[in-house]
Amino acid sequence: MGEKIIELQGLCKTFGTGDGAVEALKDIHIDIEKGDIFGIIGLSGAGKSTLVRCINLLERPSSGRVIVNGLDMTALSERELRKARQSISMIFQGFNLLMQRTSLENICFPMELAGVKKEEARKKARELLEIVDLPDKADAYPVQLSGGQKQRIAIARALASDPQVLLCDEATSALDPKTTQSILELLKRLNRALGVTVVVITHEMRVVEQICNRVAILDGGVVQETGFVADVFSNPKTEAGRRLVLPEGEKIHVLPQNRLVRLVFNGMAADEPIISTLAIEQGIRLNIMSADTRSIGEKTFGNMVLGLPEDETEAARALIYLREIPGVTAEEVTDYVQ
Repeated sequence: MGEKIIELQGLCKTFGTGDGAVEALKDIHIDIEKGDIFGIIGLSGAGKSTLVRCINLLERPSSGRVIVNGLDMTALSERELRKARQSISMIFQGFNLLMQRTSLENICFPMELAGVKKEEARKKARELLEIVDLPDKADAYPVQLSGGQKQRIAIARALASDPQVLLCDEATSALDPKTTQSILELLKRLNRALGVTVVVITHEMRVVEQICNRVAILDGGVVQETGFVADVFSNPKTEAGRRLVLPEGEKIHVLPQNRLVRLVFNGMAADEPIISTLAIEQGIRLNIMSADTRSIGEKTFGNMVLGLPEDETEAARALIYLREIPGVTAEEVTDYVQ
């Protein structure tokens, strides 16, 4: 176990009172270690954005404790809280840049608020522009930037206060896949180079797979499960986890006599050619009916549904072969649509 930087202890948040009260968060317990890229994932309405706003107390919890760097944020005075927040920065889906300021001026803004001298702030802002690979955009206004460039400027602004924690609230949701990939690569690089702990709030599994080492699944304001990404994604233990990780039931149209087998990949080598090897070595050909596999690190997780040969002997041989593959679970499927 590493050193904890964020501890959420029995966190609850209720909006409204009486019959109109809504419990957005219910008894949340999450520990985030220094250097983590920690994902908090859930579908719309799960309570993700409320949770991230409770971490820096933009939203005050109804009960429970938020401990950051050993400080109980919920017990601080407003003055103490303002100082503590300097170690926690946040980036948003909508970028939240000041439209009348240039990129350089946007990055300088938090330093101005902190009383940093103008020349010192501008020098640091130019260094941050280099870090986010936009040194030539110092004098550009937000309207002149692409979505990805705006998010890079927002990240540079977030880094201006030398934070130990970077909160990312759906930070790539407004971006196209290629731009999303580049922003995630930047966050990973910052995590390694600066040692900043990153908390990623998202509804997208692909984001968690690509960047996070640990994850918590949030559903209905409750943490359903938490752990290393590879463990949770290879073997989700809750219904909420299965809904996010596994596809929504196979919609397969096949003849009644077809037998199907589902392969669950629990972290096998990504380059293992199962289907082609079965065809070449055993002379058995299988139809791929559906597939949802993903690479996390250098390993493959997910599942695939295959149509077995109609010949019973060949089908039995195929099952024996598949069940002997390390890191793969093979089970016959009955829950499909004809």
